Amino acid sequence: MIDDVRGTIDYQEEGRGPTIVLVPGSCSTGAAWRPVVAQWGDSFRCVTTSLLGYGRTAERRTALDADIAYEAEVIEAVIRRAGSRVHLVGHSFGGLAAVVVALRNLVPLLSLTVIEAPAAELLRTTGELQHYRAFRDMTDGYFAAFRAGQATAIEAMIDFYGGAGCFAAWPQRVRAYAVETTAVNILDWASAYGFPLTPASVATIATPALVMWGADSHPAAQRANLLLAHCMERASSTTLAGASHFAITTHAEAVASAVKAHVARAEHMSAFPF
Repeated sequence: MIDDVRGTIDYQEEGRGPTIVLVPGSCSTGAAWRPVVAQWGDSFRCVTTSLLGYGRTAERRTALDADIAYEAEVIEAVIRRAGSRVHLVGHSFGGLAAVVVALRNLVPLLSLTVIEAPAAELLRTTGELQHYRAFRDMTDGYFAAFRAGQATAIEAMIDFYGGAGCFAAWPQRVRAYAVETTAVNILDWASAYGFPLTPASVATIATPALVMWGADSHPAAQRANLLLAHCMERASSTTLAGASHFAITTHAEAVASAVKAHVARAEHMSAFPF
């Protein structure tokens, strides 16, 4: 754990080799990466953390100030503690926060991997309004249900990403944690919608990047991540067959293989830049 002046930050590491910093999404902690890390054996030094308000990472945002920069600051603190240039990997909202870290360019990154980030604002700024509206309709309904006292309001968001019945199929402890952290997730969406993501800003990311999404994910999520990949000059993309949003759990082998190959390419480019 990191004892930051603005509150604690989850920090765990294991293994040896090139350093990969793994950032989970909403309603989870660094433990979400265990299925992926298990696929690598002892190939990498894996550093995990949790986003603001999850695990032991203290919240810094408020309803009046949910700037996504606060998330970036946490990840940057983790990278500084890791003490070397890192390969940054983020899933879902963690992926969007990782994009912000790359944009800020305050810490050294060897590569960036984004796994299905909620880049809804990129849809809006590129005129993909039907897909953007799909995100907005989902969150508008979800937030209204939460304000009305519906305990499992977050189910609508989980099923948007994972398909009908996804939330109901989760283990009870996982469902309980999602319900417990619903208010934090609503702040996450405020952070995402409040970040002016544009093609021009994304194009400034010089870090070698990989963007992944599930072939069975919501069409709006797929389109947002395709645009994200297209806007970055040094990005490649891959679609995970048979997977939806929660691929780091359901398709850990495929995710691990894609990240491993991307890291190997980035390591090679770093060793032989010309």
